[in-house]
Amino acid sequence: MADLTARESEVLRLMARGLFNPEIAGELFLGEATVKTHVNRIFAKLRVRDRVQAVVLAYEAGVVRPREPHH
Repeated sequence: MADLTARESEVLRLMARGLFNPEIAGELFLGEATVKTHVNRIFAKLRVRDRVQAVVLAYEAGVVRPREPHH
């Protein structure tokens, strides 16, 4: 996780919230191709194959925490 840039960490947090690349692009005011590049770099740096593995690692590392349920 320490190898991720600030932007990659931000993209990972949004992935963990369940956002897809077009939604992440809109949230961060980036092009979809740029988001895809960030996602691929995240996969390479974390040595994972897909979004699920990346998100699991993020939770295990404490980078992402579950949201409190709404009452």
